Amino acid sequence: MLGTNPFVEPGAGASVDLGGLGVQFKVRGEATGGLFALVEHPVEPRVIVEPHSHQHEDELSYVLEGTVWVRVGDEEFEAKAGAYVWKPRQVVHTFWNAGPEPARILEIITPAGFENFFEELAALLQAEPPQDEDIASLCDRYGLTFDHSWLPDIQSRFGPMRMV
Repeated sequence: MLGTNPFVEPGAGASVDLGGLGVQFKVRGEATGGLFALVEHPVEPRVIVEPHSHQHEDELSYVLEGTVWVRVGDEEFEAKAGAYVWKPRQVVHTFWNAGPEPARILEIITPAGFENFFEELAALLQAEPPQDEDIASLCDRYGLTFDHSWLPDIQSRFGPMRMV
């Protein structure tokens, strides 16, 4: 966390792994008065983030390295290093790394708070086996809803991927 220090070293910050999608915490909401949070997502090849929408947050992603495919509403993009992608609240979106190389994105979440979801989810995923009702309750608390209707089309075009 930045706190009063306005500098983050490369590779610094706590991190969690959600099974192919990493979350490295760069700037937490407490450091910005809740205005925004900044996380970095390393994305392994052949990983797709479950299509979802946020009730309360907007997200802006910047592709740092590699290539990710992104769908926001009815639009789909191949986003290479240097691309920006806006994902507004209440609009279903997903992103995936069709491979074969890892990718990495930087994500601004505004307002802050949703970054905590990742830590809480990682803790729930440590249970053997993870409890679906606990994960559903966590998603409800954070205003996260899912829509799997795009998955058959995406996987028919890009092949099977591990869903996170």
